[in-house]
Amino acid sequence: MLSDDLEIPTEGEMKILITTQRDFVAQRFDLTAEVVIANVENDRLVGKPRAIIMDRPSAEDLCNMEENIRHRVCGGIEDRHYQFLTWKKIQVIDFVIDDYETALQQAIAGKLHPGDLLPLTRSDLSI
Repeated sequence: MLSDDLEIPTEGEMKILITTQRDFVAQRFDLTAEVVIANVENDRLVGKPRAIIMDRPSAEDLCNMEENIRHRVCGGIEDRHYQFLTWKKIQVIDFVIDDYETALQQAIAGKLHPGDLLPLTRSDLSI
């Protein structure tokens, strides 16, 4: 579900959750068991992002993960999960393809949007 009317606020405190698979944004929300949670304050990363490995892939667990996380960055997401998260007033930036560190920096800068295919510059990509 693409939506251009929401953008990450760049002032104040916020938490961003990115679904990951190794060093990249996970291709599918419902099949990821790894996430990175970053604390951001006034356009700056606070501390080191925290990596969490879940017991099993679970879109429901990701949807219900609290910790006051108001922003989710992911690859593909089923409409029912997207609708549930947006109903909870959580911003979802979906269909993102990139390494998670670049996606995080773009999100912090307020430049990450649904559907962004960021230029992959890493040399360890195997296509």
